[in-house]
Amino acid sequence: MTDQAPELQGKPTSASRTTLSHIMTGSDTNLLGTVHGGVIMKLVDDAAGAVAGRHSGGPAVTASMDEMVFLEPVRVGDLVHVKAQVNWTGRSSMEVGVRVLAERWNESTPATQVGSAYLVFAAVDADGKPRTVPPVVPETERDKRRYQEAQIRRTHRLARRRAIKELREQRAAEGIDD
Repeated sequence: MTDQAPELQGKPTSASRTTLSHIMTGSDTNLLGTVHGGVIMKLVDDAAGAVAGRHSGGPAVTASMDEMVFLEPVRVGDLVHVKAQVNWTGRSSMEVGVRVLAERWNESTPATQVGSAYLVFAAVDADGKPRTVPPVVPETERDKRRYQEAQIRRTHRLARRRAIKELREQRAAEGIDD
């Protein structure tokens, strides 16, 4: 008998990929009359959370959001599509990549990419403790590229956290109170 959990079978990227669509209304606008970035960020978090929950088979919470990029403004009357997928998995964490597209609700022109983001989710159990997630299995060359890029982002996130922690410890040891 071992104390380790059994190895979970991998899930293909397509198993949890999803699109959330929403039409933007006047209540979504900022002082400039375009859609507030926070509204887009909530849609991004909602779509990414659905993907993380689907992939992990249960609750998952947002741990971080990286590189939220706004490429174009979104307007009232735009139909926004938030496309999300798991790019990478660790033991209990998942990176979810999100693309945000917008099109006019009453036109048949192609949607334009207006934003993108990367979020890290942690799968949790009923007590809020981390739980193991199945590995993601990239299916296409694009999925494989996203997996490799996610590993680079993870390395950078961990290095940044480590450097900040070391700096704070050094400053504390020098008696510098921030």
